[in-house]
Amino acid sequence: MDFNALTEQILTEAAALPTLDIIVTVTAILYLILATRENIWCWFFGIISCALWGYVAYFDYNLQIEALLQIFYVGMSFYGIHQWKYGSKNKEELPITRMSVREHGGLIVIGFLVTILVGSLYANYSDTSFPYVDSFTTIFSVLITFLVIYKKLENWLYWIVIDAVYVWLYWQKGAYLFSVLFVVYVVIAFLGWLEWRGKVRAKGIDIS
Repeated sequence: MDFNALTEQILTEAAALPTLDIIVTVTAILYLILATRENIWCWFFGIISCALWGYVAYFDYNLQIEALLQIFYVGMSFYGIHQWKYGSKNKEELPITRMSVREHGGLIVIGFLVTILVGSLYANYSDTSFPYVDSFTTIFSVLITFLVIYKKLENWLYWIVIDAVYVWLYWQKGAYLFSVLFVVYVVIAFLGWLEWRGKVRAKGIDIS
């Protein structure tokens, strides 16, 4: 597909976008922007976006694992509100902290092992599209959600990778508008990394 045809296709999808999809898109972007600024209201927009996105993923794109992920997000958003507000040792606002090498290693190993397990189950017992890729984005999104909840600086780096995979996934499904949307998410995640890194540096914490 050449550039002009692709542009026309994306504009056609945008023009035909249902009201539900527009709400999902707007609330998801608001969630990310507010999260980059450590604004607790991000979780409220996340609840709205994830609930609606789960419906779209299941009924419109047959991404069953993705739909389950959104249900998880809704529940974890309520937990995120509590942690951000009272998650510190003194029951006060939770500060941004860094991950250790051991934490990175454990997360990556566990993530890939569970991805293979879940992917094989869905590949053999369901008709979901791209079971292993869908499992990868789902499992790691679940794990990285905990990094957001506990305000780990590196969560943004993981989101950059995950959102980049989503770009490919939705492109393969022919959902070009959603694919472009995830390009925007990649950019916002990078800006989130810069914003949170700046706050950590301001506290005199080494991030090299």
